[in-house]
Amino acid sequence: MDKKELIAEAVKLPPAERFAVIDELLHSLDRIDPELDRIWIEEAERRLQAYREGKVKGIPASDVIGEF
Repeated sequence: MDKKELIAEAVKLPPAERFAVIDELLHSLDRIDPELDRIWIEEAERRLQAYREGKVKGIPASDVIGEF
């Protein structure tokens, strides 16, 4: 079954069952990826080190949030 066929069948489901399918699909995207976690940890450590060394300046949260 290809993607189009799968979607065509899914839209035939009652709303509650469609929500259940959507919920399962969304939860499947939340799986932890150790490699991705490692990359983000390294990036966070690099940024913290740069901040501590004065290579970058912090921006107050109120300034950042105020832009949105």
